[in-house]
Amino acid sequence: MADLASALRRVTYEVLPLGRTEEAVVAHVPHDVPLTISTSHAKGPEPTVDLAVRLAGHGYSVTPHLAARQIRDGTHLSDLVARLHDAGVDKAFVIGGDSPEPAGSFGDALSLLEALDGVGNPFQSIGIAGYPEGHARIPGALLETALERKAPYATHAITQICFDADATIGWARHVKQHGIRLPIRVGLPGVVSRQKLVRISAGLGLGQSARFLLKQQSLFWRFFLPGGYHPGRLAGRLAPHLEQPDAHLEGFHFFTFNEVASTEAWRRSLLARIS
Repeated sequence: MADLASALRRVTYEVLPLGRTEEAVVAHVPHDVPLTISTSHAKGPEPTVDLAVRLAGHGYSVTPHLAARQIRDGTHLSDLVARLHDAGVDKAFVIGGDSPEPAGSFGDALSLLEALDGVGNPFQSIGIAGYPEGHARIPGALLETALERKAPYATHAITQICFDADATIGWARHVKQHGIRLPIRVGLPGVVSRQKLVRISAGLGLGQSARFLLKQQSLFWRFFLPGGYHPGRLAGRLAPHLEQPDAHLEGFHFFTFNEVASTEAWRRSLLARIS
């Protein structure tokens, strides 16, 4: 249990930039839990950056998503980076994004990473996405090539949700065997109800909801299986493999879907029981 307790003391939480996110985070998340702030193509990058600036003002370590296909051009990128820099935000998570068409010249995460590198690497920490079970719309070979090309610009990777611990561990080993030495944080859902997921999906609008369901279909399916989903079981299976030299798995990244109160209460309760 020592490995699980250690992992639970250094988690990161991902939140959605919605109306009451700031209030919920300040009320329930301790300042030693770093936060990642997601984005959606329907609203663009500004709500994500706005929330990052406000939470940084509360003393949190924040990492906003920067989605390449939402950024219009170099000037738009410079403006976003300047706002984050002025707020003391020195981290970013760079993704391609789900927009059907790019807003400008950045069509994928690699092009945005190259642009950031071209202006002097304004972030101390840059995360990229990993896909242990692949991507619904991108062939596996292309994912591997993209990861290899993005890795030199990044400091770490965060996996998308995968309920198969063996698949996550096997993918991490495969990545390292192919020369990618990035530390990997394992993405898994926090304590979130199926009703919450349905409400999130329903509130995104038809097109965005379809993309959300496509990305999270395994999560919805898992919630309707007998016994449902609970983060403790998956975390317990993964914990013994964290910090092992063959995989570079370094910790847990919880997709909270803004259920920060229940996720943090669960984390504290489990730590109290096993510590």
